[in-house]
Amino acid sequence: MTNEAAWRRPATEGDGSPYAHAKAPSDDGPTYNTLTYEVDGRVARLTFNRPDQGNSITPDTPVELAHAVERADLDPRVHVIVLSGRGKGFCGGYDLAASAENLMDGGLGISSGAEGTVLDPVVQMTNHDPNGTWDPMIDFAMMSRFTRGFASLLHANKPTVAKIHGFCVAGGTDIALHCDQIVIAADAKIGYPPTRVWGVPSAGMWAHRLGDQRAKRLLLTGDCLNGREAAEWGLAIEAPEPDQLDARTEILVQRIAAMPLNQLMMVKLALNSALLAQGVQNSQMISTVFDGISRHTREGYAFQQRAAEAGFRDAVRERDSAPYGDFGPSTNKD
Repeated sequence: MTNEAAWRRPATEGDGSPYAHAKAPSDDGPTYNTLTYEVDGRVARLTFNRPDQGNSITPDTPVELAHAVERADLDPRVHVIVLSGRGKGFCGGYDLAASAENLMDGGLGISSGAEGTVLDPVVQMTNHDPNGTWDPMIDFAMMSRFTRGFASLLHANKPTVAKIHGFCVAGGTDIALHCDQIVIAADAKIGYPPTRVWGVPSAGMWAHRLGDQRAKRLLLTGDCLNGREAAEWGLAIEAPEPDQLDARTEILVQRIAAMPLNQLMMVKLALNSALLAQGVQNSQMISTVFDGISRHTREGYAFQQRAAEAGFRDAVRERDSAPYGDFGPSTNKD
């Protein structure tokens, strides 16, 4: 007689388990600069950990995110990966206060061992000189590496869930939209305002997640959605009230985690095949090229120059002034 509900046993247990010899999880894994990693039962929890900077993206972010995703993907105890952020919001995008204000002075951060490569801010600074010649492939080589790191969430064998509170804007959406499921607080803000000037979403995921018209509605205006609207539009799977975000996300995560690991992998791979057939990789390539172009137009240079003179926040405030009038963390309008 077979064991009752034997399909629910951990992948590492039972007769014939190919993972029976797997070592117990260790607490001495790598320490990340931009996020934390922990495993709780069948759930790997990745949490952006730069709250004082709005969890803004640095050159370390895509490398560390990809490493943490792979770490969870290889752990036979983990069935689902959850990504969230500490502090006031999920992710405020790239650390543009540094790059926009100081790009001409090499003000971007640098990853270890990146000197003299496309990830070196001196290389990018030189390539960004409006009086010189811009090489779009230097820009592409740099930005595409960010996108590949974020895309690890989509290409992981295991399901990935983004839990969004506060804000998920600009480059933050490049990360979240690669997750298989998004749960967002009803009052959170999500969108890509930099399409108004100095940016195109390099992840290229908006049309694939929302469809043509709705993606264009957001990106042709730079407007954002609140969490409730995001769920209504189909961008998120659920938009609970802020005080219910943790609980509602946990219900979804635990229901996913109860599935056999191989079933989760087969379902995700099968559904991803349809998504990838839509041309996600082509969308990302084209979007990344245009993102670089957007920062090297007359208007793009003007925005960067204004940020250098007045400060990035003031430049963004001017970008988002009338007729938009939506600067700040809220999308509420009179």
